Amino acid sequence: MEGSNNNNTNSEEFAVGCLLCITTTLGDEFEGQVITFDRLSNILVLQEGSKHGAKRNIRFLKANYIKDFSFLGQAEDPLDVSKCYIDLNSLQAREDLALRQAEAEAERFGIGVTAEAQHIYDALSKTLPVRWDKTVIVVMNEVRVNSPYLAECVSGGTPAANERVKKVLEFERKRLHVRGTGQ
Repeated sequence: MEGSNNNNTNSEEFAVGCLLCITTTLGDEFEGQVITFDRLSNILVLQEGSKHGAKRNIRFLKANYIKDFSFLGQAEDPLDVSKCYIDLNSLQAREDLALRQAEAEAERFGIGVTAEAQHIYDALSKTLPVRWDKTVIVVMNEVRVNSPYLAECVSGGTPAANERVKKVLEFERKRLHVRGTGQ
Protein backbone atom coordinates (compact mmCIF):
# COMPACT_ATOMS: atom_id res chain seq x y z
CA MET A 1 0.00 0.00 0.00
CA GLU A 2 1.52 3.33 -1.04
CA GLY A 3 0.22 6.68 0.08
CA SER A 4 0.79 10.36 -0.19
CA ASN A 5 -0.26 13.47 1.61
CA ASN A 6 -3.78 14.34 0.63
CA ASN A 7 -6.94 15.19 2.47
CA ASN A 8 -8.56 11.93 1.37
CA THR A 9 -6.17 9.78 3.42
CA ASN A 10 -8.43 7.16 4.84
CA SER A 11 -7.99 6.03 8.41
CA GLU A 12 -7.52 2.36 7.46
CA GLU A 13 -4.09 3.36 6.11
CA PHE A 14 -3.21 4.48 9.63
CA ALA A 15 -4.69 1.51 11.47
CA VAL A 16 -3.21 0.65 14.88
CA GLY A 17 -0.21 -1.63 14.52
CA CYS A 18 0.66 -0.71 10.91
CA LEU A 19 4.39 -0.47 10.24
CA LEU A 20 5.10 2.48 7.96
CA CYS A 21 8.05 4.12 6.27
CA ILE A 22 7.29 7.84 6.24
CA THR A 23 8.88 10.77 4.42
CA THR A 24 7.89 14.19 5.72
CA THR A 25 7.54 17.41 3.77
CA LEU A 26 10.73 18.53 5.56
CA GLY A 27 12.67 15.59 4.11
CA ASP A 28 12.89 13.44 7.26
CA GLU A 29 12.51 9.73 6.67
CA PHE A 30 11.80 7.21 9.42
CA GLU A 31 10.01 3.99 10.17
CA GLY A 32 7.36 3.70 12.83
CA GLN A 33 4.44 1.70 14.09
CA VAL A 34 1.05 3.38 14.36
CA ILE A 35 -0.14 3.70 17.94
CA THR A 36 -3.18 5.80 17.04
CA PHE A 37 -4.50 8.29 14.52
CA ASP A 38 -6.74 11.15 15.65
CA ARG A 39 -8.79 12.22 12.66
CA LEU A 40 -10.14 15.35 14.39
CA SER A 41 -6.68 16.86 15.04
CA ASN A 42 -5.13 15.00 12.08
CA ILE A 43 -2.32 13.76 14.33
CA LEU A 44 -0.63 10.41 13.87
CA VAL A 45 1.10 8.91 16.92
CA LEU A 46 3.94 6.56 16.07
CA GLN A 47 6.37 4.40 17.96
CA GLU A 48 9.78 4.60 16.33
CA GLY A 49 12.60 2.09 16.30
CA SER A 50 12.68 -1.31 17.91
CA LYS A 51 9.53 -2.51 19.59
CA HIS A 52 11.70 -4.51 21.99
CA GLY A 53 13.23 -2.96 25.09
CA ALA A 54 11.97 -0.78 27.89
CA LYS A 55 12.39 2.62 26.24
CA ARG A 56 10.58 3.66 23.11
CA ASN A 57 10.59 6.86 21.10
CA ILE A 58 7.09 8.21 20.47
CA ARG A 59 6.52 10.72 17.67
CA PHE A 60 3.47 12.92 17.19
CA LEU A 61 3.16 13.87 13.53
CA LYS A 62 0.59 16.13 11.94
CA ALA A 63 -0.58 14.13 8.90
CA ASN A 64 -0.34 17.31 6.75
CA TYR A 65 3.44 16.95 6.99
CA ILE A 66 3.52 13.46 5.47
CA LYS A 67 4.88 13.75 1.95
CA ASP A 68 4.87 10.03 1.27
CA PHE A 69 4.54 6.75 3.13
CA SER A 70 4.72 3.06 2.40
CA PHE A 71 3.14 0.16 4.24
CA LEU A 72 5.78 -2.24 5.59
CA GLY A 73 3.49 -4.68 7.35
CA GLN A 74 1.12 -5.20 10.23
CA ALA A 75 2.14 -5.98 13.81
CA GLU A 76 0.42 -6.43 17.14
CA ASP A 77 -1.10 -3.50 18.99
CA PRO A 78 1.94 -1.59 20.35
CA LEU A 79 0.03 -0.72 23.53
CA ASP A 80 -1.18 -4.24 24.29
CA VAL A 81 -1.59 -4.03 28.05
CA SER A 82 -0.42 -7.60 28.59
CA LYS A 83 2.95 -6.72 26.99
CA CYS A 84 3.27 -3.06 27.94
CA TYR A 85 5.35 -2.10 30.97
CA ILE A 86 5.14 1.26 32.67
CA ASP A 87 7.64 2.00 35.42
CA LEU A 88 5.37 3.86 37.85
CA ASN A 89 8.21 4.43 40.35
CA SER A 90 10.27 6.17 37.67
CA LEU A 91 7.29 8.29 36.60
CA GLN A 92 6.57 9.22 40.23
CA ALA A 93 10.22 10.18 40.80
CA ARG A 94 10.22 12.36 37.66
CA GLU A 95 6.99 14.04 38.76
CA ASP A 96 8.36 14.67 42.27
CA LEU A 97 11.56 16.17 40.84
CA ALA A 98 9.57 18.40 38.46
CA LEU A 99 7.38 19.61 41.34
CA ARG A 100 10.41 20.37 43.54
CA GLN A 101 12.04 22.28 40.69
CA ALA A 102 8.84 24.23 40.03
CA GLU A 103 8.49 25.09 43.73
CA ALA A 104 12.13 26.20 43.92
CA GLU A 105 11.66 28.33 40.80
CA ALA A 106 8.46 29.86 42.20
CA GLU A 107 10.29 30.88 45.39
CA ARG A 108 12.63 32.99 43.28
CA PHE A 109 9.80 35.39 42.42
CA GLY A 110 8.73 38.05 44.86
CA ILE A 111 5.02 38.58 45.38
CA GLY A 112 3.86 42.19 45.28
CA VAL A 113 7.28 43.58 44.33
CA THR A 114 8.26 45.79 41.42
CA ALA A 115 10.12 44.56 38.37
CA GLU A 116 13.13 46.55 39.60
CA ALA A 117 13.04 44.70 42.94
CA GLN A 118 12.94 41.39 41.10
CA HIS A 119 15.93 42.42 38.95
CA ILE A 120 17.87 43.32 42.10
CA TYR A 121 16.95 40.00 43.70
CA ASP A 122 18.04 38.11 40.56
CA ALA A 123 21.35 40.00 40.45
CA LEU A 124 22.06 39.32 44.15
CA SER A 125 21.18 35.64 43.68
CA LYS A 126 23.98 35.24 41.12
CA THR A 127 26.65 35.70 43.77
CA LEU A 128 24.93 35.33 47.13
CA PRO A 129 22.33 33.02 48.69
CA VAL A 130 19.05 34.94 48.80
CA ARG A 131 15.37 34.38 49.53
CA TRP A 132 12.23 36.46 49.78
CA ASP A 133 10.55 37.22 53.11
CA LYS A 134 7.37 38.79 51.75
CA THR A 135 8.81 41.94 50.07
CA VAL A 136 12.16 41.89 51.92
CA ILE A 137 15.21 40.35 50.29
CA VAL A 138 17.09 38.22 52.83
CA VAL A 139 20.74 37.67 51.92
CA MET A 140 22.87 34.95 53.53
CA ASN A 141 20.02 34.37 56.02
CA GLU A 142 21.08 37.45 57.97
CA VAL A 143 21.21 40.64 55.91
CA ARG A 144 17.85 42.21 55.03
CA VAL A 145 17.19 44.58 52.13
CA ASN A 146 13.92 46.49 52.46
CA SER A 147 12.02 48.44 49.81
CA PRO A 148 13.03 50.63 47.95
CA TYR A 149 16.13 48.38 47.90
CA LEU A 150 18.79 51.06 48.25
CA ALA A 151 22.10 50.73 50.12
CA GLU A 152 20.65 52.63 53.10
CA CYS A 153 17.83 50.00 53.26
CA VAL A 154 20.32 47.25 54.14
CA SER A 155 20.25 46.05 57.75
CA GLY A 156 21.41 43.16 59.91
CA GLY A 157 24.22 40.67 59.57
CA THR A 158 27.89 41.08 60.34
CA PRO A 159 29.50 44.37 59.30
CA ALA A 160 31.44 42.56 56.54
CA ALA A 161 28.30 40.84 55.17
CA ASN A 162 26.34 44.07 55.39
CA GLU A 163 29.03 45.99 53.45
CA ARG A 164 29.28 43.27 50.80
CA VAL A 165 25.52 43.36 50.18
CA LYS A 166 25.59 47.18 49.99
CA LYS A 167 28.40 47.09 47.40
CA VAL A 168 26.65 44.49 45.23
CA LEU A 169 23.40 46.42 45.57
CA GLU A 170 24.99 49.73 44.56
CA PHE A 171 26.74 48.13 41.59
CA GLU A 172 23.54 46.48 40.42
CA ARG A 173 21.51 49.67 40.81
CA LYS A 174 24.08 51.50 38.62
CA ARG A 175 23.89 48.72 36.05
CA LEU A 176 20.08 48.81 36.01
CA HIS A 177 20.14 52.59 35.66
CA VAL A 178 22.56 52.45 32.70
CA ARG A 179 20.56 49.69 31.07
CA GLY A 180 17.30 51.57 31.65
CA THR A 181 18.53 54.86 30.17
CA GLY A 182 20.48 53.21 27.36
CA GLN A 183 17.35 51.82 25.73
